[in-house]
Amino acid sequence: MKGTLAAERRNKMILSVILGVISIIYVLPVLSVLINSFKLNTFVKTNTFDLPTGEMWAGLDNFIKGMTFGNYPFWNSVKYSVVITVLSTALILVGTSMAAWYIARVNSLFCKILYFLCVFSMVVPFQMVMFTLSNTADRLKLNTPWTIPVVYLGFGAGLAIFMFVGFVKSIPLEIEEAAAIDGCGPVRTFFTVVVPMLKPTMISVGILEIMWVWNDYLLPYLVLDLEKYRTITIHIQYLKGSYGTVDLGATMALILLSIIPVIVFYLTCQKHIIKGVAAGAVKG
Repeated sequence: MKGTLAAERRNKMILSVILGVISIIYVLPVLSVLINSFKLNTFVKTNTFDLPTGEMWAGLDNFIKGMTFGNYPFWNSVKYSVVITVLSTALILVGTSMAAWYIARVNSLFCKILYFLCVFSMVVPFQMVMFTLSNTADRLKLNTPWTIPVVYLGFGAGLAIFMFVGFVKSIPLEIEEAAAIDGCGPVRTFFTVVVPMLKPTMISVGILEIMWVWNDYLLPYLVLDLEKYRTITIHIQYLKGSYGTVDLGATMALILLSIIPVIVFYLTCQKHIIKGVAAGAVKG
């Protein structure tokens, strides 16, 4: 008995050490960005991992320089990033939850094919379709912050439908039948009965989609009219001087500003991700 307890403690200790090392590896890039955002540009390359002390200290100059660089206002980039993230996430949550409910409840060949196509879309690399997508978005006038959420809906539907279908299948059908007997139509049944029960999965999907859309660079860069609309990630990419020189201090400062909201949001809502994934697992 004692030997078994000692072995369990040893295994837990080894697992804790392994997970601790992995956590440090993941935190190091963020820590590097934090340190270098307060350094003068000349020391970012030569003293990358040193603390910003003495002559290396730049204070808030990097942040001011990054936000005032060029002719495009930084706050416009923040505004467009927020607009795209909020609209895209809302559209994905509403559209995919309704589609998933239909797929889970209508047992037809069409629904099965549609479900597997949505799941298959998760493994298709974006690079395979990006040039065709850019051309199509231009033709359909989807190259603005108010229309690009339609494009994000197409790419975010796979994961969202996969999670929603799994959860809907775990909901007893008798609940919806009782609502139908009481006079609820399909739309009312969905929004008054199904959606409240979908809350854990909706929160999880929403968190994952927000982090993806907020940090995305390639899709807005290919689709948006960059003379008018730039997200934060694109704004950072334009921090170039003459002959392609880059102010790394200002770049690190803006990267830090862009990741702080996502980190705070994720740490606040991370418990809902675990609940939503567990709730979205197919039962039976």
